[in-house]
Amino acid sequence: MTATIQNNEQPGLGQTQNPVLRFFAYLFSVVFHPLFIPFYLVAFLIFYHPSFFSGFSDYTKLKLLMATALNTIFFPVFAILIMKGLGFIKSVFLRTQQDRIGPYLSSMIFYFWMARVFYKFQPEVNPVLTAFMTGVFLTTSVALIANIYYKISMHAIGCGGLLGILIIIMSGNTMLMTWPLSLGFLITGIVCTSRLLISDHTQKEIYMGLLVGFLCQFAAALIIM
Repeated sequence: MTATIQNNEQPGLGQTQNPVLRFFAYLFSVVFHPLFIPFYLVAFLIFYHPSFFSGFSDYTKLKLLMATALNTIFFPVFAILIMKGLGFIKSVFLRTQQDRIGPYLSSMIFYFWMARVFYKFQPEVNPVLTAFMTGVFLTTSVALIANIYYKISMHAIGCGGLLGILIIIMSGNTMLMTWPLSLGFLITGIVCTSRLLISDHTQKEIYMGLLVGFLCQFAAALIIM
């Protein structure tokens, strides 16, 4: 297995030297890092969806939001820092395929647990939430396997999953999704372009990331819903 893993240092489509473009590309890459996407989506549904959390107390909403932040942001970041401190990975930026193995494995555990948390609150919580987090878990699992062969883009995976769940919500006709879906496409375009400009990802790695994130959300929806 390890013999097939390569660093894949092939330059991306740009590696632009324009300081303004590089600044905004890094900014969007950080703000819409894949670790933040689940939190953004859950926060959007908690505070803007008209029916998914109707009847929930503010305390319960806050508890679910905090649980999402802990399991999808804090614990994965903490695990990466521990791995860096112990020398299991070379950089917290996970620039190589080898560095991504441990974080993928640890994140899978936290995403699976978050899916169980949403499942525990059913039927009070709409199954879309459980399906979404299950899709994130499936996406991470597929990304771990794909990582054996090439360095699939984690940012593109997150954007693909975001588009997938927004389309699933739209298909349920539970709210008007015109502006959320338009915003999702805009974010996806900006983030993927940013990764091509400042990372060593190839177009194939970007497109495959989008496809994996998108399809895994629909697979999870078929299983859960």
